[in-house]
Amino acid sequence: MDPFDGVLPFGERPALILVDLMRAYFEPDADLYVGSRDCLLAAARVLAAARTAGVPVLHTRVAHSRDGADGGLFYRKATPLRRLHGPLGALMPEVAPAGDEVVIVKQYASAFFGTTLASTLTALRVDTLVITGVSTSGCVRASAVDAVQHGFVPIVVRQAVGDRSAGPHEASLHDIQAKYGEVWEEQAVLERLRESGPAS
Repeated sequence: MDPFDGVLPFGERPALILVDLMRAYFEPDADLYVGSRDCLLAAARVLAAARTAGVPVLHTRVAHSRDGADGGLFYRKATPLRRLHGPLGALMPEVAPAGDEVVIVKQYASAFFGTTLASTLTALRVDTLVITGVSTSGCVRASAVDAVQHGFVPIVVRQAVGDRSAGPHEASLHDIQAKYGEVWEEQAVLERLRESGPAS
């Protein structure tokens, strides 16, 4: 019997976060290319459902100073980050933020580390964070771990996250489901968002 059998319920006040859906992950010649646009298109469908339901939507993107000083050791270690200064750092048009949607600019893997995300979600009285984006083994996993540590239920949308290879992708989803949050199928998330009203 699997000892990791706990379940976190989808709450009453969800928010959606789209993690780092930047050109660097979807340009075939880029170092960070995830291999297809499937997760991007799934994230766009979840985004449309969240907007229709009036669920709060937040986006993240990575941006560093030109010398990378604000990225510290992470910037030194993860050398593809240096290519995000130009067009590859732009968010994809399929999931472009609307005028009233928060865009969190981050320097590290987690959407929570060194940002206002936790205080923003708390102010909105959010209890559940629906997570889409890239990469599954990096920024998605780090954000899911920090979400539960900040008291938000992480719901990772399986079809709406992606990685550069299947091994780390599947291992990370398995690990998140076992210890940190819940991994839901896209259709189930869409149905749940349709039942959600605006967080007021």
